[in-house]
Amino acid sequence: MLELLIRGSVVYGSLLIFLRLSGKRELGQFSPIEFVSIMLISNAVQNSMNGGDNSLVGGIFLAFILIVLSTTVGYFTYRSKKFRRWVEGTPTLVIRHGHVVEASLRSERISHDELLTLLRKQGIRHLSEVELGIFESDGRLTIVTDEKPSTPPTNVRSPSE
Repeated sequence: MLELLIRGSVVYGSLLIFLRLSGKRELGQFSPIEFVSIMLISNAVQNSMNGGDNSLVGGIFLAFILIVLSTTVGYFTYRSKKFRRWVEGTPTLVIRHGHVVEASLRSERISHDELLTLLRKQGIRHLSEVELGIFESDGRLTIVTDEKPSTPPTNVRSPSE
């Protein structure tokens, strides 16, 4: 059981780090290629977690460990702003006053075509309609179409960061 605890914890932590490093795009919208990759990753790490233990008790215990780890990470992201930023990231300003913030697009690895697709899905036909476009920590794009001058929320990363 101790070996399952260690294996499950190491794999959980490693995947959390890998997914965080892969960026918001990977978490927000899966293309068919990315979905297949995630499915294959889950299969690839299965044996590293269970170490060959295919028993019912081992599987239930490993599932319990993963749920405890997930709950623990959730608790610490709730309690610690610093930990939350490390695990979830921060929102990124990608459009300001109808203009694309190129540095932000590059850092998020989003092409202009992908950005325009996301805008169209929200009923936006022209960049000029957008006051602020913020790529959220969960990979979704939030659009503000206010005609009044506005400033981005304080927790949004600027292109110079």
